[in-house]
Amino acid sequence: MTKEWKELYDAARSVIAAKKLSKNMFVGEVGAAVLSSKGNIYTGVCIDTACSLGFCAERNALSTMFTNGEYEIVKVCAVYKDGSVMPPCGACREFMMQMGETAKDIEVLVSNDGRTVRLAQLMPEYQY
Repeated sequence: MTKEWKELYDAARSVIAAKKLSKNMFVGEVGAAVLSSKGNIYTGVCIDTACSLGFCAERNALSTMFTNGEYEIVKVCAVYKDGSVMPPCGACREFMMQMGETAKDIEVLVSNDGRTVRLAQLMPEYQY
C-alpha cells in the first residue's frame, strides 16, 4: 500500500467507533475517507438502520466534503471495524458516478494489499 493510501486507510480507520444507538440503529462499524481534488481528506461513518433510512460511510464522507465546498474526489477508501478494506456498495458506486464525467476516474482501494481500480471498472456499463 502506498503512503497516500495508508494515510486514507488510517483516516478511515480512525473514525470507526461501533455503537448501538437503539434496537434499530447502529453507527460507526465502517469508516471511509475520500481524498478531494484539492488534496483534502474527508471522513464519515456508516449509519445502519432497521429500514432503508441509513447510509454508508462513503456517502457520509462525501456529504462532509460537499458541506465544505468541494465537489470532486480522486480516491476513496472504506474500512470495516475489523480492519478489512471494503469496496463501495452499488448505491455508493452509483452516487459517485453521478458526480460528473470525471467520476469514472475515481481510484478505489479494493483490498488490504493495496490493489486499486477506477470507479469505471466497478461500473462497466454505466451510461454517462
